[in-house]
Amino acid sequence: MIIDEFMIRSYSKAELACLYNPTVSAQAARRQLRRWIQLCLPLRSELEALHTARCAHNYSPLQVQTIVKYLGTP
Repeated sequence: MIIDEFMIRSYSKAELACLYNPTVSAQAARRQLRRWIQLCLPLRSELEALHTARCAHNYSPLQVQTIVKYLGTP
């Protein structure tokens, strides 16, 4: 699925975070994305229901679609 030229597919957490925060380091981008997820309770709940492991290195296409639903396209 493509949303405004953004492809819904599997992304590493760093890759997706850098798309949302392209002007900072990958580490800072991951921290910021994690903060946004923690602050958006409906998003956090949906990701937990999809069994998103904090230690996982990648987001599945369904997890990416859920993130885009709440945060918009990067």
